[in-house]
Amino acid sequence: MKAADSKPFLIEYSSDDAIRRYTKSTAGVGIDYLLQNAYGPIYLKAATQYMSAPKGDGINLLEFGCGAGMNLIYSLSLFEGEKIPVRAAYGTDFSERLIEAANDEAGLRLTPDGRRNVRFLKARNECLVADMTQALVVNPGELQGSFHLIFGVNTFRYCHRLGKAVECAQDISALLSPGGVCVMIDMNNKFPLFRTAHRDRLTKPIEERYLPTLAEYARPFAQVGLEILEHRNFCWIPHSASPIMLGLCRLLTPFMDALAPTYAMRSLVIARKPIAR
Repeated sequence: MKAADSKPFLIEYSSDDAIRRYTKSTAGVGIDYLLQNAYGPIYLKAATQYMSAPKGDGINLLEFGCGAGMNLIYSLSLFEGEKIPVRAAYGTDFSERLIEAANDEAGLRLTPDGRRNVRFLKARNECLVADMTQALVVNPGELQGSFHLIFGVNTFRYCHRLGKAVECAQDISALLSPGGVCVMIDMNNKFPLFRTAHRDRLTKPIEERYLPTLAEYARPFAQVGLEILEHRNFCWIPHSASPIMLGLCRLLTPFMDALAPTYAMRSLVIARKPIAR
């Protein structure tokens, strides 16, 4: 996506439809199921098995491209249930309207104590450090090396479309503490049935609908010196699945995993910042 195309893109992700798609009460049962049964276990694995950064009195979380905050808000309840203390949690998105929706969601779904630890900020994926420091009115050094776990869902592909994937990975690396972990989940270019992909072929130029390969998703993280711990395809359930679609996809998942795992819906990359020796 070119800089000149940013206004239509901003309009799309500030629309009423975007708010419905990224808000828990209207997003559908698919994302609820995935948070509990697919994404949640990945976040827990990252925090309990892969993370080697000292946790001190709690971990610091960051979700980039957070939309209306569903993932971050869910992760807080998940970690609380697993007795993993969270000191601070931040969500960033370039859409001011989605950030407003995220703040509303946090007010509805978090306890007052939990709400005090969460901040949603307007910041672009390709310049996280600069935008976060500006929003928080702090020096870059106060944020760099301070996050134990950083994750993003369905957002890193836009960095590729902008030609800014390495810049985003560099800022993620700068924000991670040594031993901290990044989890990236996004659309798999081999999955043939994305409705938006078929629609976009008729309405958008190729650079605005480009989907990276699994190797392309992983490459920027490796280029900036992060250790790739996992990169694979997974998940056969759409975020927007209805109850009937969810039931059918759950039934088919074991067969599809056995027959065609590389064609699953999502690409996963888990990367860790090395500890200097």
